[in-house]
Amino acid sequence: MQYHHGAVPYYTFSSFDAFPELFHAVFTRHGGVSPRPWHSLNLGWSVGDAPERVEENYRRIAATIGVSREDLTTTWQVHGNTILVADETHHGGSLGKADGLITTTPRIPLLQRYADCTPILIYDPARRAIGIAHAGWQGVVRRTAAALVHAMTEVFGCDPTTMVAAVGPAIGPCCYEVGPDVIEAIRASQHQPERLLRPSERVGHAYLDLWQANASQLDDMGVGSIEVAARCTSCHRNEFFSHRGDAGRTGRFAAVMMLQDMGTGRRTVG
Repeated sequence: MQYHHGAVPYYTFSSFDAFPELFHAVFTRHGGVSPRPWHSLNLGWSVGDAPERVEENYRRIAATIGVSREDLTTTWQVHGNTILVADETHHGGSLGKADGLITTTPRIPLLQRYADCTPILIYDPARRAIGIAHAGWQGVVRRTAAALVHAMTEVFGCDPTTMVAAVGPAIGPCCYEVGPDVIEAIRASQHQPERLLRPSERVGHAYLDLWQANASQLDDMGVGSIEVAARCTSCHRNEFFSHRGDAGRTGRFAAVMMLQDMGTGRRTVG
């Protein structure tokens, strides 16, 4: 990951940095206007923050990317596996209830929000197609990462072997203790569930590895390159919002992907 300094800092993935036609960013909790406990770049509308502050934070994200606020394209995230297509006709604002977006249309910034769930970003340079998704434990059970690959394959004719994928900051296996219901759901839905679960000192509990769970689904789908940030949002609450780490009183940070116009290089801050 490469860190860019500026009014609104963000991270990038080294595997994507080789593609100047692609803008991507994982934003932090810094650079916004919200007070504690949402300090400061909160993008969550339903966490108790004032709407005018959230809107200003979105404007700052848009300015950092170099687009208008109205261009930012997102979804109403529901911890499912529905993936929506953004294009010239369908973009800007929320496109509906879903946990992923894909496009081949330049200058449509795809945005999803996180606070422990896993950002999943995919680029297929052969088809100039991008996809972004949001997957916590429910997304893992519903195989949202695999659904994102499948959608890009079905809609745009992508070959998974040419895809480059990244798994962003999320709560890590160091901190994400889950109970019997989640353990049962993971065991019933994953190909090698015991690789994802580390026993806890508490009987009937275990630590779940969301990073590996999502990376494994991408690998199962044949994705050619997978980069894992391996950065725990709970351990790094100074940088990222964490629902678990902040005891449910927190904001949402963003990950964004956008295809540049042909011949346009990456825009950075600082």
